[in-house]
Amino acid sequence: MKNLVILGSTGSVGEQAMDVARAHAIPVRAVTAHRSVQTVEAQVREFHPDFAVMTDEAAAADLRTRVADTDPRVLAGFEGITEMLHTVKTDNPLGITAENSILGEAGLLPTLETLKAGHKLALANKESLVIAGEIIMARARERGVEILPVDSEHSAIFQSLKCGRRSEIRRILLTASGGPFFGMTREELGGITPERALAHPTWNMGAKITIDSATLMNKGLEFIEAMRLYRMPPEKIAVVVHRQSIIHSMVEFVDGAVMAQMGAPDMRLP
Repeated sequence: MKNLVILGSTGSVGEQAMDVARAHAIPVRAVTAHRSVQTVEAQVREFHPDFAVMTDEAAAADLRTRVADTDPRVLAGFEGITEMLHTVKTDNPLGITAENSILGEAGLLPTLETLKAGHKLALANKESLVIAGEIIMARARERGVEILPVDSEHSAIFQSLKCGRRSEIRRILLTASGGPFFGMTREELGGITPERALAHPTWNMGAKITIDSATLMNKGLEFIEAMRLYRMPPEKIAVVVHRQSIIHSMVEFVDGAVMAQMGAPDMRLP
């Protein structure tokens, strides 16, 4: 297996990526986080990475003191992430895969630097593609770097597309759970609280993506992401409500066949 770099190792997706690494004994060469010093310290002591990066300067200083008895280099800021991505090495002939699960637009620079460094990119930061999708996909093609989508829906599309040629696609079907407020009237939505918005019916996710899912903003981001990743015009992408979150997305081919990827709603699978 490739060696891993986990960008955003203390968030919901990052911690589940660490679970996968733990379960399959995959070497983790570097971890990054913002301020979660205690969690990163535990990860350093368990996985023995070569690098640990905290984007918050004070957190980096704290971590440096905490893990002074261990080997990894502790770097600070987004400059530290860039230095790590261009410095991290492995003897594994399969190279390094960098999994980017940093939240929001902060993930854009690490996405671009991962491609520049020539590492395979496992992308969970959809905002990168929303903000700069054409640039990222062009950069990946120039560098010959593969992008593996880690979003549940886009991982499902990636897998389903293996069943046919690009020219045979009629449309991509993105599934949506509908969130906790599916079927409510405008009047019923008037008294919604953050606590109710955070109670997703099928997924256990971080707060930001859960709120974005409750408002369906997340599905809008995923729609744009699908356009960029698979070079599809918007008229060839449809959103389908699927309350159970078992079908993670589908691809319809020109002969009428629909290929779907199914599984439990667990981010460890993608």
